[in-house]
Amino acid sequence: MKKSLLIAIIALVCGTMAYAQPRAIGGRLGYGIEASYEHGLGEKNMVSLEVGVPFFSGLEAAATYDWIDPFNTAFPWNEQGEWHWYMGVGAAVQAPFAFNSAFVGAAGRFGVEYDFWFPLQLSIDWRPSLGVAFTSAGAGFGYDLYGGALGIGVRYLFNQ
Repeated sequence: MKKSLLIAIIALVCGTMAYAQPRAIGGRLGYGIEASYEHGLGEKNMVSLEVGVPFFSGLEAAATYDWIDPFNTAFPWNEQGEWHWYMGVGAAVQAPFAFNSAFVGAAGRFGVEYDFWFPLQLSIDWRPSLGVAFTSAGAGFGYDLYGGALGIGVRYLFNQ
């Protein structure tokens, strides 16, 4: 049962990746190190996915739906490349390697990115999250706010 579910998930992901052209793929350095993927949904929206190891002590994943240049407030200086700012909402999950606690909650994102005239993107963003922290030490669960951390992203742009 587990194998067939895993195969179905892998097939779905591969089929989606083959059908959809990614916007950018790369890495993000901040609270740890993360693999980063951005998929554009038109000119003004994108989905960001990150999977990483916070402080190399566990695993985390976050997905956000982001609005690019919301409120039509684009940067005025776009000479060779393009500046964009973005904000979004989504979900975050985190579990340490010791598995004595876990976190599930909502995530936000606020950031600025620069798309060069060649296929490279640099970004800096902040991703706070608010949710429920579960512990196995008998404390049960409680609400927790992870302030997030500033992250610096470097990504390869497809279809530039």
